[in-house]
Amino acid sequence: MNTPAAAPRSTRSVLLKIGVAALALVALIAVVLVFFPWDTLRGPLNRYVSERTGRHFEITRKLDVRLGRTTTVIADGIEFANPSWARDPYLLQAEGAEIQVRLWPLLSGRFVLPRVALRQPRLGLQLEADGRRTWALGKDGSDERRVPEIGTLVVDQGSLTYFAPGQGADIRADVALAPESTARLPLSFKASGKYKGEAFNAQGKTGGVLEFSEDTRGDFPVDFQLQSGQTRLAANGSLTNLSQLGGIDASVELQGRSLEDLYHLLGVVLPGSPAYKLQGKLKKEGLVWNVQGLKGRFGNSDLAGDLVFDRSRDVPRLAGKLQSARLDFEDLGPMIGVTPGSPTPKRSSPGEAPAQPGKSGKPDKRPAQSGKVLPDTKLQFGRLKTMTADVNYTAAKVLHMKALPLDSISVGIKLDNGVLVLDPLKMGVAGGQMAGRLGINSHVTPAAIDVKLDARGLQLNQLFPSVETSKSSLGRVSGNVELKGSGNSTAQLLATSSGTVSFLMGRGEISNILLEFMGLDGGEIIKFLIRGDRNVNLRCAAVAFDVNKGVMNSRVFLLDTVDTVVHGRGNINLDTEAIDLLLEPEPKDASIFSLRSPLKITGTLGAPDAGPVKSALAGRAGIAIALAAINPLLALAATIETGPGQDADCAQVLKQASAKAPPAK
Repeated sequence: MNTPAAAPRSTRSVLLKIGVAALALVALIAVVLVFFPWDTLRGPLNRYVSERTGRHFEITRKLDVRLGRTTTVIADGIEFANPSWARDPYLLQAEGAEIQVRLWPLLSGRFVLPRVALRQPRLGLQLEADGRRTWALGKDGSDERRVPEIGTLVVDQGSLTYFAPGQGADIRADVALAPESTARLPLSFKASGKYKGEAFNAQGKTGGVLEFSEDTRGDFPVDFQLQSGQTRLAANGSLTNLSQLGGIDASVELQGRSLEDLYHLLGVVLPGSPAYKLQGKLKKEGLVWNVQGLKGRFGNSDLAGDLVFDRSRDVPRLAGKLQSARLDFEDLGPMIGVTPGSPTPKRSSPGEAPAQPGKSGKPDKRPAQSGKVLPDTKLQFGRLKTMTADVNYTAAKVLHMKALPLDSISVGIKLDNGVLVLDPLKMGVAGGQMAGRLGINSHVTPAAIDVKLDARGLQLNQLFPSVETSKSSLGRVSGNVELKGSGNSTAQLLATSSGTVSFLMGRGEISNILLEFMGLDGGEIIKFLIRGDRNVNLRCAAVAFDVNKGVMNSRVFLLDTVDTVVHGRGNINLDTEAIDLLLEPEPKDASIFSLRSPLKITGTLGAPDAGPVKSALAGRAGIAIALAAINPLLALAATIETGPGQDADCAQVLKQASAKAPPAK
């Protein structure tokens, strides 16, 4: 009969035996797993993965597994096919691979791969516009849950192709990892192909381990150069969150043919420009790009400032401040449709007939006899809808402005919902200022453009610096330009424009020899050639045009001095660029040796032609010849000018010139 004390000893003995047996079993399983011939599972594993993904998978030579909380699969030779719709037959071909796999997420269909190391891989990635991607392991290629979550990726001596027709991308890259390297940038690469339809090639060096997951994300060093067409980019710095390109901190150098080329690569709408070279500090946090300390040149002009490009909005936004110490106005040519280096339009040959007025009194719309001077290059207004902007630009000094003595520029550039507004627009001109606004609405085709400019305090002697006889003239000019038109080029805008153009001047002084040459007053010209030119007091001057569908018709055209009053009339056709103006000088003083006649200005804007009206001049010359046949002294009678000119009502003239034109019908 057993005693009560014997029972516990028996129970403990049984439990001890069970524990020893369990430990032995675990040890046996561990030994079996360590020495298990995993390669025997290669065939079943190949079939299982192929069936689950719907595409061919094969470990071609040997399989080994290292068990643990994170299991490592070691494959010697691996092939994984792409879906049948892909261009490249294989997603992955590699001489070898070590892939860490977390087992528990597999139960929910997630592929969590903390580390992937590939030896001599060839990757074929493809992304379709409908969302299908070759690296999504589901059968339809679009299930986001079937995209592997890779922590770090190590690639040694491999190649990659990326094909995304919707992005205009077709890229091939070759990479190599320097053996036994302790360098900061052990991974070198070369890439070429197309991105957004633009051909490019790139090369550089990076860190050896590509870190994609949040757990492994850190600074990833890069040093590379990229060229697309004539655009070159060099960067040296670091990246973070490679899977999203979440952060950038790099020094960047950028140069190219024109800033507008960056639209194709970066999606940033910038104006056309001459060749440029810029550098600065580029930082990116999320979807916000910052360019700090920007400096460089475009053409012969310098540029500096800071910019922010925010892509986190529904419509990307560009903001910042830019300034130039020296701006060569010729560098702005591409922005208004003038191609850099374009030849000067040839002028008409002697003897070519200028454009003549038609029956309506307007110049005929026939081809001008010389090349047109108004820029007719089409501007890409359609791109204005792709982003918004709020940028301020100033130029302290402006050089090489031929048509207008422009000293400085300050402009606020605002772009919203396809409408570009330059406001406020301020320009230092001839010691005074022109200020106003310019608006472009790209929602209509062609674009609608509205210009309003007011001129104040322009110095007469600075307005025409190339005219020697105007340098001693004195006076201040004011004016107003209000035009509305439509077009995709400067020439088309002006050819369709309607509105008013007027310039006024009160009391001042002007070179008298200009007036006497204009009237062919021989007596006064001889006097000036002997005694030298002198200024004459200007009572007032006004020029005002009503513009209707590209034709500028004179409303007021008057120059009144104490010696002469000049009346003018005519029109300028901004479509054909033909000029048809008539100036009639009326002297207020008597003079001899005068063959005074109206002055006719014809030709085109690119090749104006000025001269006396031949019929009036011939009439006076004929009378002089007839009288000379009787008595040579009588010929002087035909050249005597009695001075019929009268003072103009300057107050009324200036009021009439400054009046707004009625809306065009």
